[in-house]
Amino acid sequence: MTWVNAVIQGVLQGGIYALIACGLSLAFGVMRVVNLAHGDLAVCGAYLALVLSTGLGVPVWYVLPLVLPAAFVVGMGLQVLLLRRALRGGEFATVLVTFGLSVMIENLLLVGATANDRVFNTGAIGVASLHIGSQITLPWLFVAAFLTACGVLSGLQLVLSRTSWGRKVRAIADDIDTARLVGVRVGPLFATVAGIAVATAALAGVFIGAIGNFNPLTGTTMLIFAFEAVVIGGLGSLWGTLVGGIALGVTQVVVGEINQAYAVLAVHLLFLLVLAIRPAGLFPSGQQARVAQVLG
Repeated sequence: MTWVNAVIQGVLQGGIYALIACGLSLAFGVMRVVNLAHGDLAVCGAYLALVLSTGLGVPVWYVLPLVLPAAFVVGMGLQVLLLRRALRGGEFATVLVTFGLSVMIENLLLVGATANDRVFNTGAIGVASLHIGSQITLPWLFVAAFLTACGVLSGLQLVLSRTSWGRKVRAIADDIDTARLVGVRVGPLFATVAGIAVATAALAGVFIGAIGNFNPLTGTTMLIFAFEAVVIGGLGSLWGTLVGGIALGVTQVVVGEINQAYAVLAVHLLFLLVLAIRPAGLFPSGQQARVAQVLG
């Protein structure tokens, strides 16, 4: 039963990784932007939630209706003011720009918030657990994070497949030049996609801060796990991102049951193994699959 519990805990942990990774996957799948500042933007969302939660004296969940719209606006602003210009220089230019943004955010947070670890007021849910028998314990925070990840991914997939906005986004992702020729306005769509990506990152940052603690350097670790989940699942594939996150979480927790010292190493080895066997990931998008076939 201990191993069953470990697998379940790993699946829940994977939901957190998928939640932080879904915005990264969406940004790459639509805009071909590898946002190296994604984890730091998530940490910014966590700090904003901390300031509002502390100032209002309420658990962090009550300030999400304020944090998420603010993060959406920030994402749109970054696209309009920064990423749009960087995209003119090619995909490598966006990597350099987002790397610089990451360094700037980390240093500003270190100056403004210090390097001390921070924790949230999570209310009663922070210590509540669901017990199944005598061996399986499911912390409600992990369950909530996993269900939120599934809900966010399902919602995004539904919007992309069933709405006019989603059809335009998919058209841009498939062939941006043809989309422009038929009258699709790329700029506003890119701005909304960037806004959604940053909003989901902020939501993930809140959950990560609620489950453990966070500091200005937490974003780097978050980015590594998010990037690995995206690559394992397949660049641009939302459901693949969930599978990739679960694979990372299960590997980390199960190996940790054997020897905690090798848990994170096992995660990175899994990433390298999948990358060596299936460079396009387990569930690649159409374009990534074609690239992998050419390279293979």
